[in-house]
Amino acid sequence: MEARESSGQPGSLGAGTSSFVVVANRLPVDVDFAPDGTPSVKPAPGGLVAALTPILEKHRGSWVGWAGNIGPAPAALTTATGVRLHPVGLAESDYELFYEGFSNATLWPLYHDLIARPTFERSWWTAYREVNERFARAAANVAAQGATIWVQDYQLQLVPGILRQLRPDVTIGFFLHIPFPSPDLFRQLPWREEVIRGLLGADLIGFHLTRCAQNFLELTRQVSAAGSHIGLPDTLEVSGAPSVRAVTAAITAPDGRRVGVGAFPISIDLGSFTRPPAESVAALRRQLGDPNVLMLGVDRLDYTKGILQRLLAIEELLASAALPHVRFSVLQVATPSRERLADYRRARSEVEEAVGRINGRFGAPGRPVVEYLHRSVPKEELAVYYAAADVMLVTPFKDGMNLVAKEFVAAHPESGGALVLSEFAGAAEELTQAYLCNPFDLDSIKRAIHQTVSDLTHRPQAVHSRMAAMHAQVLAHDVDKWAQSFLQNLHPRRPTPTDDPGPAL
Repeated sequence: MEARESSGQPGSLGAGTSSFVVVANRLPVDVDFAPDGTPSVKPAPGGLVAALTPILEKHRGSWVGWAGNIGPAPAALTTATGVRLHPVGLAESDYELFYEGFSNATLWPLYHDLIARPTFERSWWTAYREVNERFARAAANVAAQGATIWVQDYQLQLVPGILRQLRPDVTIGFFLHIPFPSPDLFRQLPWREEVIRGLLGADLIGFHLTRCAQNFLELTRQVSAAGSHIGLPDTLEVSGAPSVRAVTAAITAPDGRRVGVGAFPISIDLGSFTRPPAESVAALRRQLGDPNVLMLGVDRLDYTKGILQRLLAIEELLASAALPHVRFSVLQVATPSRERLADYRRARSEVEEAVGRINGRFGAPGRPVVEYLHRSVPKEELAVYYAAADVMLVTPFKDGMNLVAKEFVAAHPESGGALVLSEFAGAAEELTQAYLCNPFDLDSIKRAIHQTVSDLTHRPQAVHSRMAAMHAQVLAHDVDKWAQSFLQNLHPRRPTPTDDPGPAL
């Protein structure tokens, strides 16, 4: 992706003219500057970027987000595909308190069932509120009269409520890309009512899974019944119940609006998948020693992803000689993530210690059992990994969806390969033909891996049938279907932008 400088005054490109605006913590690109000040951009990694960029490219919409640099916001840019980028600036203190602090040391562990202990720090909350207001004002300045603004994810949960005050003319959607916890966990948050009030500024609140939507509905009931200070009625009116790919529940907000609540499982952009050259796939397998079975893990190095647990399960399988006639290799990609946070540094240390121990015990000169990459991998290289792998290991303790699982399935149109999947990943509700496991139970992971390898060896047709079913599911429900479903429910009487070739909604 390339960029060109905007015309007119810095930061003014498209201000007040965009009828479709996405607001997210990060822009879909990283912005760098040459010594002469010329900007250049490159695609940013992440499932959210992969999911939303195609929609905005089709309709030349605007994206409001952080450009990844500490300091003042760069001038607005337009990508070569017509997406208008409106950067929001973050100071070093914003990054530390809003992003590393409240977003990722308070909300992230709280929403992932306390896998790590959340920290409730008042200065972090103050920064979170201030940065959310900054994002909301930026979106308000970009949006045209009557525009649709789609706010994304846990870092910006106050934005809908602030936007509702700034721009009552706009239609606001909010989508949460991580799990929403049970009410008992969420109510630990000292600022729970403020967050609920922020979310209720939206016209439609979307979650990946029905149970997450139900958690939110039950939470609003409990807070209302307990005498909320956010203006909810004592008896909260909720109609219907959320169902997959449809919204049938609604809450009456304090201002009398009907706020929809629903489940909309996200998926992937199938158009971005190209089959890698067969020689590249063969070369990778040769490089890894031509194993009978190649296992693959692709994750951010996050303590929620269960990387250590899958490694420990593999170590125990090797120690017990449970697969005596199978020579397998493991390729683990662990993308660096939030490395200034103590929990993430600890996760990295434990994973790398396990990799070293397994290779020391069971590897041979030039033939490690686990090939470990602690870096980002370009999309083209990742496509080779997906195509070469026989088994994909996706073992998070908790995950909103997990698009890696769907990407692996999409990369195997001939139905080769098998997926070992945590039952606590959102994808498990759709990819029901995966080999499911409980990541909290090493024996469960071991059984899933053992069964997968055994079926690949002795029952390949059964493996093919399972993958074919999952591949059909992913083909039928891609990212366009996800966006259509959400936007049709946001505008039940209007065409969605995916139905209209023009930029207007």
